[in-house]
Parts: sequence; C-alpha cells; structure tokens
Amino acid sequence: MRDAKAWLDRIHALPLPQSVRVMNVCGGHERTIAQAGLRAALPAGVDLIAGPGCPVCVCPEEDVFRAIQLALEDRVTLVTFGDMLRVPVNVHKGEVRSLEQAKAAGADVRPLASPREAVRVARQHPDRNVVFFAAGFETTMAPVAALLAEGLPDNLSVLLSGRLTWPAVALLLDSEQAGFDALVAPGHVATVMGPEEWGFVVERHRMPVAIAGFTPASLLAALYSVLRQVCEQAIFLDNCYPEVVRPGGNPTAKALLDRIFVRGDAPWRGIGVIPDSGFNLAASLSDHDARIRYPETHPTARRRAGEMPPGCDCARVVLGKIAPSECRLYGRACTPRSPFGPCMVSDEGACHIWWTSGTRAHDGPAP
Repeated sequence: MRDAKAWLDRIHALPLPQSVRVMNVCGGHERTIAQAGLRAALPAGVDLIAGPGCPVCVCPEEDVFRAIQLALEDRVTLVTFGDMLRVPVNVHKGEVRSLEQAKAAGADVRPLASPREAVRVARQHPDRNVVFFAAGFETTMAPVAALLAEGLPDNLSVLLSGRLTWPAVALLLDSEQAGFDALVAPGHVATVMGPEEWGFVVERHRMPVAIAGFTPASLLAALYSVLRQVCEQAIFLDNCYPEVVRPGGNPTAKALLDRIFVRGDAPWRGIGVIPDSGFNLAASLSDHDARIRYPETHPTARRRAGEMPPGCDCARVVLGKIAPSECRLYGRACTPRSPFGPCMVSDEGACHIWWTSGTRAHDGPAP
C-alpha cells in the first residue's frame, strides 16, 4: 500500500484545474484532515469542504429539549452518549439549556460509552424509569438495533433520534448549487450499508465518489481517485477502503436496521425536514418508545424550536456553505469550553475540530 507521501506526490502530479472542491461527509475524516494538516499539503486549487458528518450537530433541537424535560420533569434516569450532554437548546435566559445543566440542577443524567450500558443501568435500578436518548447515524443505529433485538428491561425506553447519512448529500446535490465537485464518502457507513449506497452520486449527478478510511493515507488515496476522475472525466464510484468495506455491506446489520426501525422523513437541526432520512422505532417496539410512554406536555410551537441558536451559523457549516472560521460566533461567543452552537460541542463537529487543531477566528487558512 502506498504511504501518505506517495499519494501526495501523485496528487501533485495531476493536471488539476484551477479549482476543485471536494466534500467529505464524516467528522472522523475531517478530524484526520485537520490533525494531519492535509489541507496545507494539497495543491492550492484543491478545497476540502467539511460536510454533514456530525450527528450531534444535526440532532433536532426539539429532541434535545425533550430529553431535558424527561430528566427534569418526568424524573427519569436519562442516559445518552457523552457529547449530547453539552448540546444547547433555545430557551429563555436563565432556563436549563443542556443536559449538562439539567444534571447540575439535580436531574439524573448519565453519559454512556456504548448502548449496552443503557441496559446495565436499567437492570441495576429496576425501581427507576430509564430513558436512552439515542442519537446518531447508521454506524450508531446498527448496535442500537442489535440491543433492541435482544429485548429491553421493562423500565427502559428509547428516545430515538437516528439519521441516515446519504439523504443530506442528496439534498445538497438536488439543490441549485451543490457547492462541490467531488465527494469522499465515509468508510464506516459504507461498511454497514455497502458502497452501493453512494452510487446515486455517480448515476444521477455524474460526480466522482471515493470511499475512504480514517488514516491520512486512505484519505489521500480517495482524494487522488476523485481528483484523477475530475482530470480524466471518467466518473465512477471507487472503494479506497477495501480491507473493511465489502460489496453489499454488512447483511446482518442491515437486516437488523430494517427489522427494528422504520424509515421516514425527519428534521435536521437548522436544515429542516429531509425526506427518508430518519430512523423510527417499529410499531412492535411501541412499549419501549419514550415518545409514546411519556407524551409531550410542552407546546410544540416554542420560540425558535428546531433552529440553531440566534446568530449561530452551524447549519451553513454543516452544509458546507461556509468554513467554520467564517461563522460570526466562532472563537468569540463560541469555543469548545463554552459552546454556543452544536458544531463546537462534539469532537466530530467541524468547528470543534478546527478550533482544537489551531485555527482561530479569521486568522488565516484552514487547517
């Protein structure tokens, strides 16, 4: 296998056009790009764009709000992945605006490292009602589906906020201005769902696509593939992560996803409803659906419900319309220590990645 420098040499040898914009659709890819300094190493005309690859960033604001209310008002034990604790919601000044603040106010909120920990907590506390707030993309939803297939304790329910990755890319490509010329697709999603899921980008939009792993060498191999496709105008879907990604994906995981979940239209924070982009619990699991077990009592028309915080440009960052450092609040009102928007919370959020990699507001090129 060629190492990173060899792939860089091949990229620099390509007869590239003056400008090529390549979107990556994974927070893990963006983290590798930033930490390895790949943007600075590529030819000047190659622009790498961070896309909608952070599930924490696009988790509906109303779902985070509901989780906070379950913990504070319904007095459940609320368990969720650690990044979700700091995601802010839109409430009046002085009100609890995150699960972290709910915990500080006395709610029983606990971070998880894996879905199985939710079952462990429920079994350890049979006298408590436990809600697992499960947000994530396909790679997170597959183990959640496996957990649900095994059966849950009676006192455990799930507040599901799962999303599929490809519909957000389809939304961008179907818009008047997609804003990119080639796509690097996420290797872990393709491992579960199969590389074929990204075939629509080639077939419907005649755009180069390559699936990448998470090392600099794998990412550079994928970048070389799509850039060569641009130069030669020979467009195809290339699997640059063959050691893990197989044709058809993981059939067991896909079967579980289809059995446990029903797909449907779903809201993405700051973006709106994207068709066929959400996972919902199947009717057979309604007894463990937190939305049914704990009916919503707050008005659905809260001010700014579903939106990013006022002044926050996270939605435009997620869609690749602006770079993180172009956000009006980046590095000013919004830093990892005190995040104002969701893109600065998670280590998969582009703003968090750029800041922790050394890019400060308006002070030069991207990492």
